[in-house]
Amino acid sequence: MTAHLTLPSEVAAEASAEPPARFRDLLAAEWLKLWSLRSTPWSYVVIFLAVAGFNAGTAYDTYRYWTSRDAGSRADFIQDGMSLQQAFTGNAATILLLAAGAVGAVTVTGEYGTGLIRTTFAAVPARRSVMAAKAAVLAAVMTVLGALIAVTSFAATQAILSGRDLGVPFDHPGAVRVVAASALLLPVGALTGMAIGTLVRHMGTTIVLAVGTLLILPVVFSSDRYWSALASHTMPLEAWQRLTQPATFATPFPWSTGGAWTVYAVWTSVAVLVTVAGVHRRDQ
Repeated sequence: MTAHLTLPSEVAAEASAEPPARFRDLLAAEWLKLWSLRSTPWSYVVIFLAVAGFNAGTAYDTYRYWTSRDAGSRADFIQDGMSLQQAFTGNAATILLLAAGAVGAVTVTGEYGTGLIRTTFAAVPARRSVMAAKAAVLAAVMTVLGALIAVTSFAATQAILSGRDLGVPFDHPGAVRVVAASALLLPVGALTGMAIGTLVRHMGTTIVLAVGTLLILPVVFSSDRYWSALASHTMPLEAWQRLTQPATFATPFPWSTGGAWTVYAVWTSVAVLVTVAGVHRRDQ
């Protein structure tokens, strides 16, 4: 009986013969990885309750104190379309973006902090495919969560306002746009946080930079000067405001809803590109 000696070249050949991981397998792995943490569903529940509850609270405040308004204030509220604007308030959008940036940051920096990313890249050397799958799963989950928050907020606020005959239905002009813009703000913010985390790889620093980029930087720009207003129009929060503002809203330098949707698309595309390309030929 003779023993067969396996040569290194044969081992290399067998390794190279192993088929690469399919993208759908990477998606499944990232999906399991995302939900493997017990804190994940609780985080999403907290985001849902905080944002939807904030919107509902604003509508209830209007309902409760409606009789204390004078006739002029009531007329302005209706004329300015404030019922639709209260479906998703600016403060709620700020909370949503803050949570989105943090979720996106933790999704990638958590793996770098624990060293799990090394195991992942060792098992799947195609780093770009891994990060693309991670971004796809995050975008899908955040889109669904954002839709649930936006639809629930709209239904709850309009039901409350209907007690004063102020509520509007889903088919009201501009209602679908408000819901869609509010829902998609969550994946845009989350993917931005993920992109920053891919480059920085430190959780605390990433969250600070994400908050600064998504929430603090828009405040720096002024809408009263052309170039400053133009820079402000490139920010996701400003784009959301343009998509949800009533038709009666006036600004020194107006811009189109198409431009606001373009801002959403550009930020999403750039964030995914940075996430996928940021790990190429870099040490873990």
